[in-house]
This record gives sequence, structure tokens and C-alpha cells, in this order.
Amino acid sequence: MKCDKRSMRLYAVTDRAWVGRQSLYQQVEAALKGGATCVQLREKEMNDQDFLAEALEIAALCKRYGVPFFINDNVEVAVKCKADGVHVGQEDMAAAQVRQQVGDHMMIGVSAHSVEEALEAVKNGADYLGVGAMFSTSTKKDVQLLSKAVLRDICAAVTVPVVAIGGISKANISQLAGSGVDGVALVSAIFAAEDIESECRLLRRLSEEMVNA
Repeated sequence: MKCDKRSMRLYAVTDRAWVGRQSLYQQVEAALKGGATCVQLREKEMNDQDFLAEALEIAALCKRYGVPFFINDNVEVAVKCKADGVHVGQEDMAAAQVRQQVGDHMMIGVSAHSVEEALEAVKNGADYLGVGAMFSTSTKKDVQLLSKAVLRDICAAVTVPVVAIGGISKANISQLAGSGVDGVALVSAIFAAEDIESECRLLRRLSEEMVNA
């Protein structure tokens, strides 16, 4: 399944760390109202039954807003909730194996940290790539930072959409201009915000400016 580059502009990746004043559902809806173009549900600690129940709710919400919905890592939950796609890392199931399980109708995103990993992922059926970490991030402690040159090389080497991830915020998003990237995947920059909807409006504008610079 083809992935639209425009759906990568503002890719919202959930994190339960900031659930409290609002439920995760309310946070995701605020992000969608503010212009998030894609949502990935990421639940590392939740059991599959609760994950699926939550995924079904968020999937229906994203469908209402006409935005692609992805599941992080859990292929089984992705299939059961009829997600638009699933995202896997280098340590997870290989894209070729994921494709065997999900068929041709579901998009597959793969994390890549080098041109070699990017080309291998695309060869194995990746519909888009998540590349990073571009800046230091609290979401993943043991991650190695990539240079803008590597990001540029990856974007030049593949024809599928590329989204940058890792420590990206309104303060540094403009630094990615000229890399060839199609958008940004954000976690805390969206979900730790006091007003998620207005923050997403700003981030969407900054992402569009960065991509078109």
C-alpha cells in the first residue's frame, strides 16, 4: 500500500506519560483538531487485550478525521483493529515477515538509522521510514544521534516517504530544512503541551515551512 508523503507532515506518536488532565483519547483528538496528519499508538506496558480496546477507539477517531492510524510494534493488534499500518523498529519483526502477516492492504513503517538499513527496509516492503534520533530525546535513553548528512543521504537513497524522529520540537524543527524529509514524528512536543490543539497548529505550520524551504 502506498503511503502519502503529506500524511507524514505532523506524525503524532502517543505516550501515556502525559495522560492525566486529559485521557489519551482526548489528547489524540486535540492533536487531530490541531492538524496532526498521522497518529501512531504506542503502548509498551499495556497487555494486548487493553491495547486492542484502546486501539479500536483511537482507530475510529482517526477514521473520523480522515487521518492514517498506525500501531507501534504489535502486528496482531494492528490486524485486529484494522489499523492503516504498523510501525516496527530494527529489533522487531522484519518488514518482510510483517508483510506476510498483514497482507498488501496495510502500510508498514520501519525505523532506519543508516542508508543500508533504509534500503533493506524498502526492499523488504516498507512503505515509509522513520529516521532518527535527530536530537537528544527523553523517550529513548540509549539512542544514537544521527547527523543531518545521514538523514539527507537516506532521503536521497529511497523513494518512499521519510519522517524524522527523536527530540524534535518547535525550537529545532527548522534545522531539518533541506534534508529532503517529508515531515516530523513528535512525542513530547505534542503530548506534553499544555494546549495540544494550538501547539499542533504551530507545529504543523513549522513542519510545512521546513519541508518546503
